[in-house]
Amino acid sequence: MLAGKIATLLIIATVLSLIGALIVASRYRAAMKRLMKIPLDLPLTVEPAADSSVATSPRPRAARTATDVPPASISLNDNTQAHRHLVGAFLGLTILMALTRTLIMQIAADGPITLLTVATLGAAYSWPVIPVIAVLGRWRRRHMVGALLLWFVAAVALLSWRTTETVSFAQVFQWMLFDIGLPLVVVTSLCLGGATRAVGPWLAPLFILLCWSSQAGVDLLARLVNEQSHAIDWLLRYFSPVAGIALFALLPWIIAWWPVRAIGRRLAKAYSERQISELFYLFTAVWTIALTGPALGAIPGSGWHALAYFLPLLWIPAGAWLMQQTIGARKNGRPPTLLVLRVFQQDANVQDLFDRVIERWRLTGNTVLIAGTDLLDRTIDVEDIFTFLDGRLGERFIHHSDDLARRLAGFEWQSDVEGRYRVNECYCHDSTWKLALAELLRISDVILMDLRNFQSANEGCLHELRELAALPGHARVVVLINHHTHLESARAATSSAPTDRFVWLKQEGDAPLATTQVLAALCGDAQVSADH
Repeated sequence: MLAGKIATLLIIATVLSLIGALIVASRYRAAMKRLMKIPLDLPLTVEPAADSSVATSPRPRAARTATDVPPASISLNDNTQAHRHLVGAFLGLTILMALTRTLIMQIAADGPITLLTVATLGAAYSWPVIPVIAVLGRWRRRHMVGALLLWFVAAVALLSWRTTETVSFAQVFQWMLFDIGLPLVVVTSLCLGGATRAVGPWLAPLFILLCWSSQAGVDLLARLVNEQSHAIDWLLRYFSPVAGIALFALLPWIIAWWPVRAIGRRLAKAYSERQISELFYLFTAVWTIALTGPALGAIPGSGWHALAYFLPLLWIPAGAWLMQQTIGARKNGRPPTLLVLRVFQQDANVQDLFDRVIERWRLTGNTVLIAGTDLLDRTIDVEDIFTFLDGRLGERFIHHSDDLARRLAGFEWQSDVEGRYRVNECYCHDSTWKLALAELLRISDVILMDLRNFQSANEGCLHELRELAALPGHARVVVLINHHTHLESARAATSSAPTDRFVWLKQEGDAPLATTQVLAALCGDAQVSADH
């Protein structure tokens, strides 16, 4: 009975998390649009950039890792190696946890512990690495769903092949359907789409607590009915049976709301203080869901046996520490900072660029940009979510230069434990984005500007091009163009720039430029196919 209740609550909480994620993302987007359009009648001044190269300009003194040293030289090969090391690290940690889970299951069931048995089951239980790799590579939803389904089919086939003749295929399938199938459905649901993947996992523990409070209320009602309490007679005078059940299911939310709110704020604070990272939070959540299946199966026997199934989670803090020591030790010097500029209202183009290029860049350098609704699903984090839910999103917007300094002081320049750097944003009104642009240019080492589908009517982009052309020193600007780009206007706006300032990469047809080509240009690698 208890195992069935927990499984049901998990499914209901997942559905509510999906709905909640879509609602939060939609309302967040609407609030962003409204706040960006608010007119400000305030005098805005832009301080001129220091007379030095952007590539070697110091960070704002308020920044957490302010230095006066030039950025480290990063090559495409460095970025590729960082990606391989990170995937390898999570794969190794996954295998270790899967093997630990297998040993616990075999000991609890008095099953055989042989090298072949442990290796076979360990391979089947290693599927939680798929969502992490999918997030790293920003896989499309169909790719992640296909990979997880393929893993499930392969696991069933492998175990059917390795089991004895007394165990039928139907028994193996039923066993794996409960052991892996339910967790796969929950994980796949939470990781589908941009909004659900970005917001859903952070809301999931909150809805689990709310659902648990509803179950407690319904259990209380059942107890009152069984005891033939007079409270039931009173309840039936004013409410129908369905309304009474709904009352006992939803009223506990009023009480649970306070711890739920506290948990959400604690998650946001922990993320802000770099105590948790997006990847490790997702990895922990996926593994917790994966271990819930066998734990539920052990509940009828003993609650302590059920808790033992969660012991593999103890490897996660050890793995995080080891990644920080090994991956972090390879990072030398100040990481370069990339400023991303783009043509707004070209959501599909910039989202694809973010998924393929910016996510890879984050392995070796910082990223800054002016916030917009086009990248909301890619850049929103737990701190953004609960700032919005607390009604304080407007506090993030820049009204004047003091706000800008405060926002820059809040930028996170250090990498998370797994080695990825965060994306830092400036929230701007239509009347303050130029002020933010000037400061972001001053602290950036390289600029990526997406001018695909740019037209001469895009005044904001023309202003950015003129500012880029006037940058002092030897700043490098990589510009993406296609056959729809009004190149004549763009070149006219940059005519005063040094000859080697801009690297123009042209997209032929509808196929986007290769990720490695864009990364090579950002890293300054010599072999770059470009149209100067």
